[in-house]
Amino acid sequence: MIVGAGLAGLFLAILLDKAGIPYEIYERAKKVRPLGAVMSLNAGVFPALEQLGLYEDLMKLSLPATGGLAIYNGDLTKVTSLKSNVAQYIGYPHIVFPRPEFYDLLLSRVPAERIHFGKKVMSLEQNKEGVMIRCADGTTYHGDILVGADGAYSGVRQSLYKRLERHGKLPLSDASELNKGFICMVGTTDPLDPLKYPGLDSETANINQIIGKNNLYSWSAFTVPGNRICWNAILQLSTVKAASEHKFKNSEWGPETSEPMIQQVRDFRVPFGNNTLGDLIDDTPRDNISRVFLEDKLFETWHHGRTVLVGDACHKLLPSAGLGAVTAMQDAVTLANCLYDMKGLSPLEINEAFDIYKEERYPKVKDQFSASKTNAKLIYGHKFIDQVMRYIAFTFIPQAILDKGAYKGMDFRPQAVFLPQVPNKGTTPVLPQRISKRYQEEQAKLGKAFTNTKEESAGAAAV
Repeated sequence: MIVGAGLAGLFLAILLDKAGIPYEIYERAKKVRPLGAVMSLNAGVFPALEQLGLYEDLMKLSLPATGGLAIYNGDLTKVTSLKSNVAQYIGYPHIVFPRPEFYDLLLSRVPAERIHFGKKVMSLEQNKEGVMIRCADGTTYHGDILVGADGAYSGVRQSLYKRLERHGKLPLSDASELNKGFICMVGTTDPLDPLKYPGLDSETANINQIIGKNNLYSWSAFTVPGNRICWNAILQLSTVKAASEHKFKNSEWGPETSEPMIQQVRDFRVPFGNNTLGDLIDDTPRDNISRVFLEDKLFETWHHGRTVLVGDACHKLLPSAGLGAVTAMQDAVTLANCLYDMKGLSPLEINEAFDIYKEERYPKVKDQFSASKTNAKLIYGHKFIDQVMRYIAFTFIPQAILDKGAYKGMDFRPQAVFLPQVPNKGTTPVLPQRISKRYQEEQAKLGKAFTNTKEESAGAAAV
């Protein structure tokens, strides 16, 4: 049972389908409305997407980010241009695309009858025989394994942690709330006129980050296919008082009352002609505008009993390094591999599989979590130390060092062990892929069966 029909849940479902593992998805919303924002992925998930036949379709929705990132002050004086040459090393370009369209692509690969909407999980029970979820509408569902893929405010995690806390088995750090450092308002425009927005119709993504002065805002504007611009405005919550003043319900990425924030940012300039954020907002349907906290936290407890967590449910990253979706999808690949190689469904066998999953993922997520925090200081931060870091990074660090840092984290590219492997396309080495003995044995049997069939056909033809 997968709880959550977000990117992690859908991607895991597609993998399980290829592995021949039965699943059902339970989603609390009556209809999922993904955040209308720009999104990026990197080589850490591209081989897996190729295995599943999704990579080419994704490229049709995307623009290559080969032009790099332009960083400006609030008056649009340029701070620097970070041009990345990592594609020649890793074998894949960086791309940007609208998140809703990628979500729809994944959703199209999951049979509709497998997804049950309006199923908000209120509690779970598990024992040696199985696991049960109880939903807000009074329904209950039973399975062998429960996957919490239901986001940063995971109902599965909360229910699991309450039980562990009662028994004194929950680490103190897991009982604390997520860290709220920023508020982000984000949206995607309708198609725009390239004459009004110069650079809009470029064949590569036009990516711009603006860091305001004398306020706590940073904002950005990215071009995406269809002559559209994805934009955001990010407010740093430098004090507890600021966080409380801007407090609002934030259980998921979704629409909120954004008008006060819109009025604050309307006059912020963007590097597309003489236009402002207000112009972009006016060309954005209000349903495509969302306001959320940017939070982060790395949980220690990823599984217990027959229940396991993936994606934001066990590690919430700031979006500054574009790694949130990457880490969630890598979780899905790694977990699917562990489930595929399980020999049985006893509590011991399930726990061993979950242990392998966390051992493989936790150290890598920890590094990515740290990278996201550092990137946030560089491109969102307004504190004095953030400004010093930004000046040093953008003034004195050579491009070669920046490139190396950019592709360092992409050496981990997990692939489904139950599908043919995609060879490394770049010049930099990748971490070795774990081999599945089960898959090798099944392929050997298929090879023997194929040989026998050819021999039998040849004999029949001779007769």
